[in-house]
Amino acid sequence: VQLVESGGGLVQPGGSLKLSCAAPGFSFDDYAIGWSRQAPGMEREGVVCCSSGSGDTYYSDSVQGRFTISRDNAKNTIYLQMNSLKPEDTAVYYCYYSTIYTHWGQGTQVTVSS
Repeated sequence: VQLVESGGGLVQPGGSLKLSCAAPGFSFDDYAIGWSRQAPGMEREGVVCCSSGSGDTYYSDSVQGRFTISRDNAKNTIYLQMNSLKPEDTAVYYCYYSTIYTHWGQGTQVTVSS
């Protein structure tokens, strides 16, 4: 299943972006989902993950209160709403879903700069 991300771009500090992760013909219903990011020269870090079933959601401390994950099962799409963006949020953002493996999207660049 190919995960297709979109919505990245250049935004000023304090601005907002909404990332999308589409999987045509595939349902995320039964899988844990999430977003991670990787800044230049840094390791990939988890941003948010959401379990299947209960839907329990866990955000990293750095984005808690600013980012929100959601899913639209009818559209087979996961979203990441990002508000109050900071320069340190600059990174390539990856969506994923988990089976016994983690399946990654191709990534979308987010740059926060004035």
